[in-house]
Amino acid sequence: MDNTNKALPRAILVFGAPGSGKTTFAERFSSKFHAAFYDLTEIEEKYKFSRRTVLKCIELIARTNTTLVIEGGLDTEKDRNEVKNVLRKAGYSPSLIWIQTDVGTIKMRLKMKHKNGLKARDEYERRIESMEAPTEIESPIVLSGKHTFETQLRHVLTQIA
Repeated sequence: MDNTNKALPRAILVFGAPGSGKTTFAERFSSKFHAAFYDLTEIEEKYKFSRRTVLKCIELIARTNTTLVIEGGLDTEKDRNEVKNVLRKAGYSPSLIWIQTDVGTIKMRLKMKHKNGLKARDEYERRIESMEAPTEIESPIVLSGKHTFETQLRHVLTQIA
C-alpha cells in the first residue's frame, strides 16, 4: 500500500514570555483538537528530569503519531531545535508558534498570578534574560497574546494549512 499521501502528524510548539498567553492558547488548542498537551518546563520541575530525559520522553510520546501541543522548555533557538529535531525524526511536522504580548500586559498578568509585585518582577526578569526571539529561519507563526482564541486559531490554521 502506498502511504505517500499520508499527512504527517502535527506538533504545535508554543513559546513566549511568561504571562504572554502561551499556556492559555496551548491548553485551548489542545482541548479543541483533542490533542495531547505537554508543558516541558513543568515536566522537568515536577519530576526533576534533565533536559536529556525530557527529550527522551518526547521521543517516546512521538511514537503515538497523534497531534501534540508542547509548551515550555522552548526559550532558546537551541531548545526549540532540539525538540523539533526529535519530532522530525519521529515523522512529525512541527509548527512553531510565538505568542507576543506587550510588557505592560505581561507584568500585570504576572502580578495577578503571583499576587506579589516582587515575585512577578523576579519571574519576568529571570525568564526574559534567557529568552531568545525566533530567527527568520525558524519561521514562527506570530500571535498576539491579547487577541481572542478564535482569532488566534484562525491565524494558526491558515498558516499550517
